[in-house]
Amino acid sequence: MKKYLGTALTAIVVLTMAILGFVFAGPNLTPLQQETLIILGIICGASACYCFVVGELARNNSQMDKLWSLLPIAYAWVIAGKGGMKPRLVLFAVIVTLWGIRLTINFARKGAYSIKFWTGEEDYRWAILRQKKAFQNRGVWALFDLFFISIYQNVLILLICLPALAAMESNEPLGVIDYVAVFTSLGCLMIETAADEQQMSFYTTKKKLLAEGRALEDLPAPYNKGFNTTGLWGRARHPNYLGEQGLWICLYLFAIGAKVTVYGVFHWTILGPMLLVLLFLGSSSLGEAISSGKYPEYSLYASHVSKYVPLWKYKPEKYQKD
Repeated sequence: MKKYLGTALTAIVVLTMAILGFVFAGPNLTPLQQETLIILGIICGASACYCFVVGELARNNSQMDKLWSLLPIAYAWVIAGKGGMKPRLVLFAVIVTLWGIRLTINFARKGAYSIKFWTGEEDYRWAILRQKKAFQNRGVWALFDLFFISIYQNVLILLICLPALAAMESNEPLGVIDYVAVFTSLGCLMIETAADEQQMSFYTTKKKLLAEGRALEDLPAPYNKGFNTTGLWGRARHPNYLGEQGLWICLYLFAIGAKVTVYGVFHWTILGPMLLVLLFLGSSSLGEAISSGKYPEYSLYASHVSKYVPLWKYKPEKYQKD
């Protein structure tokens, strides 16, 4: 109950922030911003069509996953170029590029990309969702693919880049807020990178041990648990999600630094980062439901370890005694 209450409160706060952003500073685009947004919208629409058509024909619904790290780089540099390569826009684009390169490399190591572009390793969660009773009907799944995977996620990827669009015509010089945005977003990138490296190392070793013919329960600790409880993962269930969400929230600070916000905080482009937080709430809940079904100890881990922020260390021997 406590876990669901926290999720519900987070969702309420996120939606409230998004609504206030629209109420106080709804879209009021200049001709240049409109022109730029049309270009971005064309890219977004083409990507959504590609993801749906190729995903349905190939029965591989990770087409959007492959583009997740690439599209923001394109969006950020289009905005920077159309905005005259102002320092604030270039900083935004450079950080997004570093983020995209890291995420693309990480995804490639998992076998997501292939010369046959429509193939590659599919995110395991799509296969699990397709097995759910509600999605076993081919038509229902196609609609889910069209509206959620292909359209909604493409639009979301565009939205998280729009704080740069908000700042593109600002002549406000770089200030403290902008430098805070740079250093905090890079800090989030470091957290995400460390978390993914620790996760990759854990599961690579676990896979090698299982390949030797041993049963999971016979593996040495901590691999016998089945899930990672080392490093950042011993203090948070989703430290990589903390870095991912944190980075895009920090990049929104560029809109504040450009002084285009109302009351110093609200601008309609806050919608993107807030919707991203909601997406990860759903994604983390799905992942945890799957892990709880696979690994007996996962529920104990989930009940004693923070969801995102690395806090206290996981100590199962203590909890089991209590």
